[in-house]
Amino acid sequence: MHFCVQTLFSIIKIGQNKSAYIDNFYIFCYIIDINGKRADKNEYPIKAVREAILNALVHRDYSIHTENIPIRIEMYRDRMEITNSGGLYGKITIDALGKVHPETRNAALANMLELLNITENRYSGIPTMRMEFLNAGLPVPVFSVRHGEFKVIMKNGYHTESASLTDSIIEFCSVPRSRAELISFAGKSRNYVMGQIVAPLVESGKLKLTMPDKPKSSNQKYVKA
Repeated sequence: MHFCVQTLFSIIKIGQNKSAYIDNFYIFCYIIDINGKRADKNEYPIKAVREAILNALVHRDYSIHTENIPIRIEMYRDRMEITNSGGLYGKITIDALGKVHPETRNAALANMLELLNITENRYSGIPTMRMEFLNAGLPVPVFSVRHGEFKVIMKNGYHTESASLTDSIIEFCSVPRSRAELISFAGKSRNYVMGQIVAPLVESGKLKLTMPDKPKSSNQKYVKA
């Protein structure tokens, strides 16, 4: 096994600082509560993201064949993907992850991290990730191996939240609301609110225009049908 000191320091930093390191790329979203107030919310359980990154660093292939291939953390609107080189090690299968004690590709590194209390036992990370997502009301992470790479896909509930925001806007329009009120209530961009949420609601008949003969009027308001 060949891993650099910088790699070890990165792992220790993530393990000890818990969420501080992850905040460098962490994404938050807005939610609307039942009173119409906006609040910040983590898109992903921080503890689960930390475990996923630690797993990628600890279990990746550090051989000369992959030394120039970085661990990739890719952010999409509805998910986060973390990919590392090496695939699964030994005879373990995807279905057995988190259920049996696996063989360890980087045994010396894993032993050091256990002694430093950075990691716990060697198959607790994935059960922790699954439990954190379940507790957050999100789909459990999906694990896959393809072309010698191990990937974890974590979804953030984007589609569920979009549906919830749509329902909230309909209720918000129980009394006529202006464009400015709708945008402020949703906490998102004008183009997104008016184009992706309000326009489809008008087309489907769930919202009505107070001035249907002047759809682009600055005094236009929207009300629940």
